[in-house]
This record gives sequence, structure tokens and C-alpha cells, in this order.
Amino acid sequence: MLEAATPEQALAFAREPGQTIDLLLTDVVMPKMSGPEVVKLIRDIRPKLKAICMSGYTDETVFRHGILESGVAFLQKPITPDSLRRKIRSVLDDEN
Repeated sequence: MLEAATPEQALAFAREPGQTIDLLLTDVVMPKMSGPEVVKLIRDIRPKLKAICMSGYTDETVFRHGILESGVAFLQKPITPDSLRRKIRSVLDDEN
């Protein structure tokens, strides 16, 4: 498991040759750069990257305001270990 403290660090991990990244888990709202922006930039490097964005905002708010584009899974806070596990499994098992 890789843990990035900043969006820049996440991008650096994505640029490393031979680095395996199965899933990106990020918050929607972060300092410096939003989670969806990080997903987009990393997908420019790794187009098949699977991603989950989480937020305390409702999914209706996130999608209605165009904060999150299609193809990115959403998980609403508060998150339980079981809900996180199920979402991760669902995203990793998705063939798209």
C-alpha cells in the first residue's frame, strides 16, 4: 500500500516506472487540488486506473454540481470499515 500525503506525491508515485497502483482512494475536497483533479491527472499517466472519491457531501450534491465525473466511484462519509471494504471490492471487480 502506498500512502501519499499530498497530490504531488501521489502524482510522483504514478510516474514511477514499474510501480503498481490498483486503486486510488482520495477525498473530494483537499487543500491545493481536489480529489477529482488528482484522479484526472493520474489517469493521464495511467488511463485504466480505478478510483474512489469520498466526501461528506451527499452523492446528489457531488454529481449534480459536476464535482465528480463518471467512471469514478463515490463513497459518502461517514465510512465504516465494512462499507469501505465493499466499495473497494466492487470497484476492483468491475471490468470497466
